[in-house]
Amino acid sequence: MSEHVFAAIDGSQFSEGVCDYAAWASLALSAPLSFVHVVDNHSQVPDEQNLSGNLRFGARERLMKELSELDERRAKVNREQGKHMLEAAKARAIDDGVSDPITRQLNGTLVETLVALEKDMRLLVVGKRGETAHQASGHLGSNLERVVREMHSPILMVPKTFKQPEKVLIAFDGSKTARKGVEMLARSPLFTGAECHVLIVGADTVEQRLQLGWALSTLSEAGHKAEGTIRAGDVDDTLQAYEKEHDIDLLVMGAYGHSRIRHLLVGSTTTAMLRNSKIPVLILR
Repeated sequence: MSEHVFAAIDGSQFSEGVCDYAAWASLALSAPLSFVHVVDNHSQVPDEQNLSGNLRFGARERLMKELSELDERRAKVNREQGKHMLEAAKARAIDDGVSDPITRQLNGTLVETLVALEKDMRLLVVGKRGETAHQASGHLGSNLERVVREMHSPILMVPKTFKQPEKVLIAFDGSKTARKGVEMLARSPLFTGAECHVLIVGADTVEQRLQLGWALSTLSEAGHKAEGTIRAGDVDDTLQAYEKEHDIDLLVMGAYGHSRIRHLLVGSTTTAMLRNSKIPVLILR
């Protein structure tokens, strides 16, 4: 099976953005597009067994039967809603120019299901948060960090509204992962014609200047207009300030490691960075 662009959709307000970015990526990469909706039938009723534990046997048996029937009804509703969402996603992708998007409805938990599909995955597109996340502004979906931690394919986290990426920023630290990111950015059909920016957050040293020079020359030789700089400061704040100053449309970051930038994707700083981002973030491993 060829490598697909996979788009994980649910009933959240981010699903339309997921559809549009996934369609864009599928067309740019000439890769098949697969929409995935995961039906997690695990009961959402808190502490069900504790609720019934102190009841006499007959009452407890009746309650458990009612809860089981409720789960069955909920599962049926979830499947039907999922089918409608997949149909709508397919129609939207066709409108965007994708000729034959695939739809899949699978049972299980989101993270484990996506990990199982990874062997056929070129890129995963996900929303900033899912339908079960709290709706407070900026809240990050509870599954996203687990997806980032457990998967090795590139992950594109997207906002609600699609915008064609014309200016792309890579957070660069000279590491092996970051160098691979620059090389990917230089040659990927996703970014053909895009203006590429490179930002190193740290001290302005000879070594850092050499690293920046390598990144800019790699991008320029691939035909991109490229510019970049070295800035001291807090990584989160520095990246966000640069994004605003240069009207960046998409941020590219490497995941894991020990540098200040890669450490963003370990622990609470990960959540802060992804939560505060108003633009898509492409996470590389």
